[in-house]
Amino acid sequence: MRHAFANIAFTPAVREIQARDGSRAQYARAFESGDEVRNAEFGPDEVAFIRAQRSFYMATVSETGWPYVQHRGGSPGFLQVLDARTLSFKDLPGNRQFISVGNLARDDRVAMILMDYAHRHRMKLLGRLSVYESADTGRTEREMRIHVEAFDWNCPKYIPVRFEAEDVQQALQERDRRIAELEAQLAEARSAQ
Repeated sequence: MRHAFANIAFTPAVREIQARDGSRAQYARAFESGDEVRNAEFGPDEVAFIRAQRSFYMATVSETGWPYVQHRGGSPGFLQVLDARTLSFKDLPGNRQFISVGNLARDDRVAMILMDYAHRHRMKLLGRLSVYESADTGRTEREMRIHVEAFDWNCPKYIPVRFEAEDVQQALQERDRRIAELEAQLAEARSAQ
């Protein structure tokens, strides 16, 4: 079964270094055999992961060949799954440098990394991004629509565990509620003696 991400990412130079490092045969077996292509369309696990994201990093390529990485964030669901190969998000006003938008005017290829630090999951995406200027006079300047060419789940080995502030606050409130409940039970038991 061929792996869509490897089809794009494992260039001749990459395969040469894999061979030198000793990992080439393993990757050839796992990622490059068979006729069926995998990791080109999202399944239920990918859709759930993407919809839960609060942020991601997106790289574009400039006319001079330099990569540019931009952070995007919002409430869970700001990155929308339109179908098994298409994502969308609203581009909101920022510092007004327009580096990503300018890069995309010449080269529509993007690479994205989505991180779930709490569960140590990371998804890498490769795709082509189309920019749709917004007629909306609100905060949205444009819609960014990504046609995903390939994705890959990445090894969690070096992902640090981090938690969202809202999740920590909720856990602390639950702890405080439980402590108050136990203190009330203890007070009731003491008064009954």
